[in-house]
Amino acid sequence: MNPSPLSRRSFLSLVAGTSAAATLAACGSSGPSGPGSGDAGAADYWFLSGQPQENIRAGAVDRFGKANDNKITSAAFPNDAYKAKIKTALGAGQAPTIIWGWGGGGLKSYVEAGQVEDLTSWFTENAAVKDRLFPASFGPATIDNKIYAMPAETVQPIVLFYNKEVFDKAGAQPPQSWADIMNLVQVFNTKKIAPFSLGGQSRWTNMMWLEFLFDRIGGSEVFQAAFEGEKEAWSHPAAKEALTKMQDLIRADGFVKGFSSIAADTNADQALLFTGKAAMMLHGSWTYQSMNTDGGDFVSGGKLGYLTFPPVEGGKGDPSDTVGNAGQYLSISAKASAEQKATAKKFFQSGVLDDTEIQQWIDSGAVPIVKGTEAKLAASTDAAFLKFIYDTASGAKVFAQSWDQALTPTAAETLLDTIAKFFQLSIGPDQFIQTMNGTIGK
Repeated sequence: MNPSPLSRRSFLSLVAGTSAAATLAACGSSGPSGPGSGDAGAADYWFLSGQPQENIRAGAVDRFGKANDNKITSAAFPNDAYKAKIKTALGAGQAPTIIWGWGGGGLKSYVEAGQVEDLTSWFTENAAVKDRLFPASFGPATIDNKIYAMPAETVQPIVLFYNKEVFDKAGAQPPQSWADIMNLVQVFNTKKIAPFSLGGQSRWTNMMWLEFLFDRIGGSEVFQAAFEGEKEAWSHPAAKEALTKMQDLIRADGFVKGFSSIAADTNADQALLFTGKAAMMLHGSWTYQSMNTDGGDFVSGGKLGYLTFPPVEGGKGDPSDTVGNAGQYLSISAKASAEQKATAKKFFQSGVLDDTEIQQWIDSGAVPIVKGTEAKLAASTDAAFLKFIYDTASGAKVFAQSWDQALTPTAAETLLDTIAKFFQLSIGPDQFIQTMNGTIGK
């Protein structure tokens, strides 16, 4: 991979999706839109489903439509279905006007194929739009020093969640090291409780474990080398150690039985945690919102605990490092009409992260990527969690983008497929390393 168009360092920041419904949900204004729709001014917008995020996204579209003559129609899709659909639509020249995404390697591929608009000059002309957002959020939106996406929504580091009630009954304490994690596996297995919940069918949930183990053992430079296309980068000794420790955990029954058939899009992995069938779960901070919605008094009753991933004994990584999403990203299809593009830009200017949306994200238990929200965060009923997320993001010496979003789509798909085989123990560390070294430059 050529490191010059998109440096790994553009993904590292000091400040900083999502699942559920199994079917398409249509939202916003009715009527056709998009390329060739016949209504040149109407824009369409696809994004992820899952509550409460889906309603917040749809609400922004509805408010914009009521305040403007410009029309935007929207449709929501589950995570994995969305990734497949947007890839097909882009390839066929039938992408929606506004493309929801994660930035990074996926956006880079859109740029190289000429599928999305260059927004650099628009942000220069609309400096107030850019200035109100966290500067770090523009890293994954920037390709070759040009901006191709509007940062939106919230900062989402990966968090180690635990069930306080389960821990109290077991007389256990939250893990402060990798050794603690392995000890807790024995404690909870003895009590017939799964140590960790995991929606392994979704593959990217497994990836979170490797992201932290690589970082904690070898530091952020291990994946940076792979991202930047260094020859045999995946052969770093820290990678072999991380992969070995990972399979040690799997073989010790660290995860709920049948984890490879559990899909994160159904939130079943979260349910295992809040019903007490699993003691811990490594997942994105966005799951706080759905656990608060679906988990009864699990969140409101103070039963949910959370911490950053602990250090690994002898590791070189900084324990303040985190990984996840520094924001979410909205691009404009290059195939859209001039009127549709104008509608999208107007939505970026006045509809994205308006005052109502900011408060809704905070009320849902998330930290929006907008400056000056500290007082609102402190006033929230979720103030303690929001402060934890804000401190995690702002205190991280390295905030790395999730691997499958940082890499090109081709390399990311190989990564996810290889991770799935690795977690099923059908391949070992050496096969993993060999396969991933083969993706370098692709």
